[in-house]
Amino acid sequence: MQIVPSTLLALLLVVMLMKQGPQRGLHWFFIMSPFGAAAAFNMPAVGGASIGIIDLGALVLFALVFSGPNGPARIAGTMRFGQPGFYLLLLTLYCIVATLIFPRLFAYQTEVFGISRADNKTEIISVFLRPTTGNITQLFRLMLDVLAFFAVATLFRIKPDFDKVLKAMIAATVVNFALGWLDVLTFAIGAPELLDPVRTANYSMLVDHKMAGLKRMIGGFPEASSFGFYTLGLFGFWLRYWISGPPSRTALLCLIGTGIVLLRSTSSSTYVAVVALLVVMGLFALADSRKGRVRKQAMVVTMILLLAVWLFAMTGFAAYQFLEPVSDFLDTVLFDKADSQSGVERMSWNVQAWQNFLDTNMMGAGLGSIRASNWFLACLGSIGIVGTSLYLLFLGGVSRAHIRQGSVQDTAILHSLKTACLALVLSALLTLPTPDLGIFFFVLAGLITGLARGTALESLKEAKETSASIVERNGTIAQRIIP
Repeated sequence: MQIVPSTLLALLLVVMLMKQGPQRGLHWFFIMSPFGAAAAFNMPAVGGASIGIIDLGALVLFALVFSGPNGPARIAGTMRFGQPGFYLLLLTLYCIVATLIFPRLFAYQTEVFGISRADNKTEIISVFLRPTTGNITQLFRLMLDVLAFFAVATLFRIKPDFDKVLKAMIAATVVNFALGWLDVLTFAIGAPELLDPVRTANYSMLVDHKMAGLKRMIGGFPEASSFGFYTLGLFGFWLRYWISGPPSRTALLCLIGTGIVLLRSTSSSTYVAVVALLVVMGLFALADSRKGRVRKQAMVVTMILLLAVWLFAMTGFAAYQFLEPVSDFLDTVLFDKADSQSGVERMSWNVQAWQNFLDTNMMGAGLGSIRASNWFLACLGSIGIVGTSLYLLFLGGVSRAHIRQGSVQDTAILHSLKTACLALVLSALLTLPTPDLGIFFFVLAGLITGLARGTALESLKEAKETSASIVERNGTIAQRIIP
């Protein structure tokens, strides 16, 4: 195990989680979540694999919940039939079987795109399917996702605390914004090494990459696309909260700040995902307005946003036609992306992932066996039709979670968490190479599940107490009437 400078941050997270408890200390977990390139420690003996700060945080969260009062029973309660946790449990079991068995069962029967690490270089090469260390690595990452989900869902099912969630999202937004501009500033003054203490994971750090002469913002992540992916989730949350939540200057500032760094990331997949998110949100708002279930304020704001997008598109089109710097930038970021070497290569990954799905009799080649450039195709090629169906059932269960009775703020927070998850899935459909949606996504999904279930249980408890009180009062009245 190799200790690195960011190990101190990991120790801080562990100490604060243990001192304040997993729920009170949740904001510390979110504070560390933008440090995507920071390792808690590296493991040279296992191919140089890195355990990130957020990875260690997920393990500590689950350990604290599991070792708490009635921990195993409470976690089992999150796996009840029909709940998202039930489908996630089935998915996990299937992934374990698929990853440990299928690479051997279908060995040398299909070609896959895999990662090759040689001479300190990481390359994507085409090889015949066979068991690799990547299978264990990706399975381990899935297990971290699952542990994070069950820990958070269990915590907030027992004690739903919407204010704690809002504060955690604010903390993550502020840190991500600061890291983004620190990245640009340190590069501009010629001292990018100042952020080396938080860039310690064994990933390729694309610190000096530019697009159309503009330094790509990566913040605390190894590349612009991963920074954009994380930031998009925050943007989706704050956009929905600003539209449907109570008036809040903090929410507006978070939305503006997140939107600025999102645009500054120069990630083409993020730009496309933002447009897709706005379109989907507009369609949902339109559908709700026809059913009379949408707030008038939300509908007005949504229409203003769609109009702003249209005006921005028209302005961008005019600038593209008449301003050469703008046309060069848009060509590089968007229009020529599919024809670039990277675009052609990624399309070939998708084609091969579909072929892997067919060659394995629709069972999948196992986690870590293939790479694609589309989350859905990566799922089909890795875990087949069964695993993908279970994954979709899990996502569907999360999307259906709701609270029947709650304040405007509580309802807005739950819907905002859903929008954040939707934004991440839309982005994943464009570029994600594996089925792993990331710990941040599963924490958000766990919050949705726990808050919805927790409020439902509280409402049921209040209804029972009210009913018992009425029965007791009626019995007292009857005793007074009947001597």
